[in-house]
Amino acid sequence: MFEQSKVLFEKSLRVIPGGVNSPVRAFRSVGGTPVFFRKANGAYLWDADGTKYIDYVGSWGPAILGHAHPEVVAAVQAKAVDGLSFGAPTEAELLMAERLCELVPSIEQVRLVSSGTEATMSAIRLARGATGRKKIIKFEGCYHGHADALLVKAGSGALTFGNPSSAGVPPEVAADTIVLGYNNLLELESTFTGLGSEIACVIIEPIAGNMNFIVPDAAYMRALRSLCSKHGAVLIFDEVMTGFRVGLHGVQGHFGITPDLTTLGKVIGGGMPMGAFGGRRDLMANMAPLGGVYQAGTLSGNPVSVAAGLKTLELIARPGFFEELSATTTQLCEGLTAVAREEGQTFSAASLGGMFGMFFSPSPPTSYAEVMASDREQFIRFFHGMLARGVYLAPSAFEAGFVSKAHTATDIAETIARASETFRSLAKG
Repeated sequence: MFEQSKVLFEKSLRVIPGGVNSPVRAFRSVGGTPVFFRKANGAYLWDADGTKYIDYVGSWGPAILGHAHPEVVAAVQAKAVDGLSFGAPTEAELLMAERLCELVPSIEQVRLVSSGTEATMSAIRLARGATGRKKIIKFEGCYHGHADALLVKAGSGALTFGNPSSAGVPPEVAADTIVLGYNNLLELESTFTGLGSEIACVIIEPIAGNMNFIVPDAAYMRALRSLCSKHGAVLIFDEVMTGFRVGLHGVQGHFGITPDLTTLGKVIGGGMPMGAFGGRRDLMANMAPLGGVYQAGTLSGNPVSVAAGLKTLELIARPGFFEELSATTTQLCEGLTAVAREEGQTFSAASLGGMFGMFFSPSPPTSYAEVMASDREQFIRFFHGMLARGVYLAPSAFEAGFVSKAHTATDIAETIARASETFRSLAKG
């Protein structure tokens, strides 16, 4: 099994650090050889040996319609023949900006970039430039890309390797980053009481998807909004993962809370590289060439990426899309939980829209500490059992999962049946 992947991985190790171009892909936290894929369509992946898998990674979120959706592919092909990049304005960029402003009411103006990391990095620079303050607040286990100041107790790959920071980040760069516990209201209030006049911004994953899937308390989110307003700090919702994934208007639409700035990515590129940040008009007016906050990018607003994103946003905005997607995801989570209990496994799951989390713990965690207390060794065994049975899950206990519109009732039923077999094998040891 995985014979071609083993060959490709050995070759990759010679020319790519760790053999991969993004750390979690290396399978270090789950062990074994990373799977190399050659094809994706709908809800399925095919590896280098031709083995087919039901996919719940979805390129880490963008494939909300399923892989290689024919209308998205057609939009990309049509745009590509006119040129891959201009480094100059296009009408498509305007259409994308208008669409984002329409779908996310908190966004009055938006700037397109090429990745989620660029979006969050730029939003924080903007918040600091607009407020004239240095300190920022982030939360334990939340990952906002690999900008230096944000690699402090970060989630995702940083958690996977048991290394909450990163070598190469000078202490003075991270000195103004304050890390608080997710969902800890007393800590949040105390911090603002002591440092409120120095805080430029608070950046948060409004549903944390980089320490698996953690939903914040609604009262906590309201208090966060209130504290930022009271102390003049900019509230940034990092919806790179959740934007257009949990609902058409993101988590902010679900909670009814308006951030000052929002960062987006993944779904808005339709599988192509793209990110965005935007928000209040008065804040965005600080961006060059209007203001003194500089940000630039040769491939920002790339026409091929924009074409894929516009078509994706068009298709997910159709009536009933998210209701159907949510129902499919709920069916998966409930089915997994039911068969786990039948086999005597300690297991829980939670979801919103097309995003879900599963945990080897009695109930879904609400904080970083609770995530760390879950049974990660059991997850590793479950991961490999499912992989051997043709189900591809994220190779980390700290990553959310994703369901697409392409997943059918049959796919879900097959996944639950294979999970039942896997849980049974775990029970036998």
